[in-house]
Amino acid sequence: MILKDKKDCTGFAAMRLFALLLLGAASALAQDAVTIRVNAAEKIGALKPIYRYFGYDEPNYTYMKNGRKLVGELAALRPGDVYIRTHFMLATGDGTPGLKWGSTNAYTEDASGKPIYDWRIVDRILDTYLQAKARPFVEIGFMPQALSSKPDPYHPTWIPGAANPDYSIGWSYPPNDYAKWGELVYQWVRHSVQKYGEEQVASWYWEVWNEPDISYWHGTPEDYNKLYDFAADGVKRALPAARVGGPATTGPAAPKAGAFLRQFLEHCSTGKNYATGKTGSPLDFITYHAKGRPNVVDGHVQMGIG
Repeated sequence: MILKDKKDCTGFAAMRLFALLLLGAASALAQDAVTIRVNAAEKIGALKPIYRYFGYDEPNYTYMKNGRKLVGELAALRPGDVYIRTHFMLATGDGTPGLKWGSTNAYTEDASGKPIYDWRIVDRILDTYLQAKARPFVEIGFMPQALSSKPDPYHPTWIPGAANPDYSIGWSYPPNDYAKWGELVYQWVRHSVQKYGEEQVASWYWEVWNEPDISYWHGTPEDYNKLYDFAADGVKRALPAARVGGPATTGPAAPKAGAFLRQFLEHCSTGKNYATGKTGSPLDFITYHAKGRPNVVDGHVQMGIG
C-alpha cells in the first residue's frame, strides 16, 4: 500500500488517521470471507493494466542478459510508469549473484575508517531500469559490512526449503554509526542527482529498508525509527523534492506488523527526530506488504491476503 506525496509529517494528522483506518480495515478483511465470480464468456471491455510495482531479491542478475530481458518485459506492461525494486543495494561484496543475495560494494572504509563510495554496480542496476523506461523504486538497504554493528558473519547462504538460521546476519543489523549511515544515503542521492538529473530522481521513490518487523532487521522498532530519520534526512538534504518513505512492513493484519506500523506513524507525526532534533520526520509515502497465503477449501482458492 502506498500513500503518495505528503511532503513531511508536520500537519500529518489526516494522513496518519487514514493509515490507521487502513490498519483497522486490514484486520477486518483478514476475518471476512469474500466471494468473486467471473463469467469468462461475457465481454465487458479491455482490461486496464493496474500493475506497476515489481520487486525481487537478487540485484546482480538485473544487468545480465536475461535480467535485462525480464526488466524490459515488465517495463513494457505500462510504459513510463512501472517501478522496480530490489534488495541488497548497499550490501558489501564483489557483485557475485546468489539466491536471495546480492551486493554492490557501494560503501567500504579505509584503514582509518574514512568512507569509500563506489557506485558502479548500483549505477548498472538503475541504468538497466531507466534504459528499459522503467523507474527505480529504490530500497535503501541493506547494511554495509563496515557499518554493521555485528559485521561477522556477513555473507549468508540460502538453502531453499531449509530453516536458514544463519541467513539474516551481518547485513540485517543497525549501523554502528548513524551519522555515517545518513551520510551514505546523502552521498547516494547526491550522486544520483548528478548522474540522472533532479527531475528524474524526484520521480523515484526512496524506501528505507525492507520488512523491519521480521528478521530483515535485528534492531528494535526505535532503532528502525532512528535508521529512518537519518536516511530520510540524507535524502532530503541531497534533494528536497525527493520522495522518501517506509517502513515496508509485512501485512498489518498481523498484530506484530500492525503494531510496528502504528508506532512508526506516531513517530513520524509527533516523535523527536533522531537526526535533526525536531518534531516529526519526512514521510512522503507509506508502504507495507499485503501478501497472499493461498489455500484451497472445498475446491475453491482462498487468497488469505493480509
